[in-house]
Amino acid sequence: MNTVIFRTIAPYLSALMMVFSIFVLLRGHNEPGGGFIGGLIAVSAFAIYGIACGVAAVRRAMVVHPMSLAGIGLFIAVLSVLPSYLFAQAPMTSQWLIFDFLGSTMKLSTPLVFDIGVYLVVVGAITSIALSLEERDVD
Repeated sequence: MNTVIFRTIAPYLSALMMVFSIFVLLRGHNEPGGGFIGGLIAVSAFAIYGIACGVAAVRRAMVVHPMSLAGIGLFIAVLSVLPSYLFAQAPMTSQWLIFDFLGSTMKLSTPLVFDIGVYLVVVGAITSIALSLEERDVD
């Protein structure tokens, strides 16, 4: 299935899928979406790119080692729990930071931070598994 057309289209399709995965991530808790689904879409983009261009190209595109990405994501997800402790509330209680930015109201929340952590864990862990399976020699 590694045709010229597929190798030509795969980088563009992967880039489009990454943008869509970030869109799904940012939709978060208010509508269907969030870190897990967004992460799976991103892993699918890396898988398509890996099938077309090889594992080495995916590793170059990722910049950070996939398991390091998973560790960073786990750390971010754990950090999202801390603000509720600072305000003496139950763990995982949502905290909101609302401010004006360039004439529009920005709302940042701990659920969004948690979703970003989950996104990075899913992308790091599943991409690491997929790349290790792809690199394995088949006899």
